[in-house]
Amino acid sequence: MECRIGPKASCPGADLRFADLANADLTGADLHDAKLSRADMRHVNLSGANLEGAGLEGADLSMAFLNGTRFSGTSLRGANLAFSRAGHAIFGKADFTAANLEKALLKGATFRGARLIHSDLLEAKFYEANLEGATMDAVRIRSAVFQNASMKDCVGCPTAWQAGETVWQTEARERKRNGEHP
Repeated sequence: MECRIGPKASCPGADLRFADLANADLTGADLHDAKLSRADMRHVNLSGANLEGAGLEGADLSMAFLNGTRFSGTSLRGANLAFSRAGHAIFGKADFTAANLEKALLKGATFRGARLIHSDLLEAKFYEANLEGATMDAVRIRSAVFQNASMKDCVGCPTAWQAGETVWQTEARERKRNGEHP
């Protein structure tokens, strides 16, 4: 089966390992069960796409647009999603082992039953995200935001994430310590 890269592409089960898909517009594409390990998907637009059951091991999705994308049961082991925009994306039972989600915007995204093991969540924004039944272990979580996130039955989720200093209080303290002016 030929896979024509473009909006609403129909490529279920396609073998796109190591493919150069940087800057591609795959809005609404059907890539369920596709093999995309090590694919270069920087700046790709996958808004509304179906990647359920896909293999994205080691794929570079940095700065990608993933709003409303379906990733249920997808392997994102070692994938780079840094600076991606994944509002209302569905990551149910997805595997994020050793994945990088640094500064990703994940507002309203669903992570039900997802595995976040040794993942980098530095400054990720989980506003109104659903982390019910997810598992977090050995994650790098500094300055991540979980405002209004649902964490029922989440193993290892930060239960006291609202306690302590806010990000801006920490930054002000660091500026003062370094002799910088506000």
